[in-house]
This record gives sequence, structure tokens and C-alpha cells, in this order.
Amino acid sequence: MTQPTAAPSFILVHPQLGENIGAAARVMANFGLSDLVLVAPRDEWPNPKAVSMAVGSPVLDKARLVDDLTAGVGGFTRLYATTARPRGMEKPVMTAREGMADVRAAIAAGETVGILFGGEKGGLLNDAVALADVIITLPVDRSFSSLNLGQAVGILAYEWMAEEGAPAVFDPVSDVASRFDLEGMFEHFEAELERSGFFYPPDKTPLMVQNLRAAFVRGRWTTQEVRTFRGTIKALARGRGKARTVRDD
Repeated sequence: MTQPTAAPSFILVHPQLGENIGAAARVMANFGLSDLVLVAPRDEWPNPKAVSMAVGSPVLDKARLVDDLTAGVGGFTRLYATTARPRGMEKPVMTAREGMADVRAAIAAGETVGILFGGEKGGLLNDAVALADVIITLPVDRSFSSLNLGQAVGILAYEWMAEEGAPAVFDPVSDVASRFDLEGMFEHFEAELERSGFFYPPDKTPLMVQNLRAAFVRGRWTTQEVRTFRGTIKALARGRGKARTVRDD
């Protein structure tokens, strides 16, 4: 049995509910992880509830089913055990963020990495934790530390991808308006405010202008936003003229 070396494998040890297996497969696909190992799941497999919850995740289609823990972890050179309970074992203990950074370093060094998750009823058994090189735990409330299996997988999957940063589609807008464009908008807006009698009393005008300009500058307007706003100024000015005409009639 071979494992991918560019990313960790997630190993669900004796998972019970098909829904949680499906949720794990779904969130793994969300964050670029592809190898899911199922160690003796309790319910039938394939599981229709897992399929429904996975919402078409390709991870579920490729999930590897094994009969026991030895078969599930035998091909890995480094293992991480997720648990919320102290086990009295002398092992490094890391948060999800620290753990996934360590996983990256291990993979970069050529190791094959597996991350163990326990079943819903009681988590990982001590025998499974004993096989791990590192324990990963989360800063949960100790009075209610049991985390849903799918959620636990989601947190570690997120930490795996978090280093990549925001997707390029959300890159900051580069077309920021120049000060020349902003100055033209300021003058246009202030002229209309002056015509409408907004600046009162007159001696407060400089301070009011400064406050308005400061607020606009903080917004980091784009060129298109400046054009749009100047269009609204024109529309409001025309509307004011129409309203005056109606009153005059």
C-alpha cells in the first residue's frame, strides 16, 4: 500500500457514522487533501449517508478501507494522533497549527505522514496514540472537550491549507484611485454641498471639509468607485433642480 508524499493522509480509526465520514471527505477536498483511510468503520461500507454528506467529494470515492490499525498505518514513517485527553505518554504535544507546520516540515524531509482521528464514541484508543510520534490537541473548553469527528478533520484540513493564504480571486484591488481623481471628486462634492447650504455656519466649513475628505481617503476608493460616486452627485444635483421646479409650479 502506497501513500501520497506531497500531503498528509487522514486516517479515521473505527469511525461510526457515515455522515461524519462524508463530512470528513468533503472538507478534505475543500482544503486540497486527497487521501482518506478508513480503519474498520462500524457501519456498512459503502455507506449511503456518507455519500450524501460528501456532496460529490472525490476523496470519498478514493477512500481506502482497511481491516485494522496495523494495515492502516503500516506504510507511514511519521504519525500524528489527535486527542483532547492527556494520555500520560512522553510525546511532543502540539496545537493544530503547530502540528500542521511540523507535518509540512516532515513531508519536505521526505517522510510519509498520517494523521489519526478516533471514533465518535471515545476517540483514539491508547494503543493508537502509542504508535504516534506527536499528539495534536486543540484548545477546547475542558468541561466539554468532545469534538465532532468531521469538525476535527475540518480544523486540521484548514490548518494544512492556511499557509497558502487567501485565494487569488480575493487579491486586493490594484486600481486604487489617484489623489488627482480624489481631488476632483472632493471639489465636485463640496461644490454641491455648498450650493445646498450644507456648510453652516461658514466658519466651520474648513473643519467639515477636512472631516469629509479624511473619511473618503480612509475608504481607499478605486477609480471606478470615484466615477460612480461623481455620477451620483450629478444625479442628485439634477434631482434637486427638478424638485425646485415642481415647487415653483
